[in-house]
Amino acid sequence: MAAADRLRPVVDTALDGTGLVLEDVSVTPAGKRRVVRVLLDRDLPAGDEDVTTATEPLSLDEVADATRTVEQALDASDALGEQPYTLEVSSPGVGRPLTEARHFRRNVGRLVTVHRESGELTGRLVAAGPERVLLEVPATKKVPARTETVPLREVDRAVVQVEFARPDPPKES
Repeated sequence: MAAADRLRPVVDTALDGTGLVLEDVSVTPAGKRRVVRVLLDRDLPAGDEDVTTATEPLSLDEVADATRTVEQALDASDALGEQPYTLEVSSPGVGRPLTEARHFRRNVGRLVTVHRESGELTGRLVAAGPERVLLEVPATKKVPARTETVPLREVDRAVVQVEFARPDPPKES
């Protein structure tokens, strides 16, 4: 069994009740040590309804608290053996592909490029549910602006686009 597979249940158990969920864990040799990388994200409530509001990113304090929790759990277990390790805990970056419905739900409000058999589509993710996503696609020279529904089963690949001048959220009156 790979080291990451042994660590996953230890980290999952440590995170119970914290409001965080384990996205990924990896172990990489680094000389006489190992680097244990743990990616966490906010746990979203289960449900079949579409999410239409942005999820708050993890704060530095939340990551620091999670790091202490994970470190204590790893030190108390024998999953890593006696070899020393360096622990790195963070949240997934924008370069990480969107592969599951929960990834889309966490990125509502962001600009997303979806690759599917019928072509590439870039638009603002305005809603995401367990089976589909809604994108607001801006107008081009030949096609007017539109809202397009994309079933998740049709998505081959999707990524969040980095925006340096992200539009402000609409102001409530």
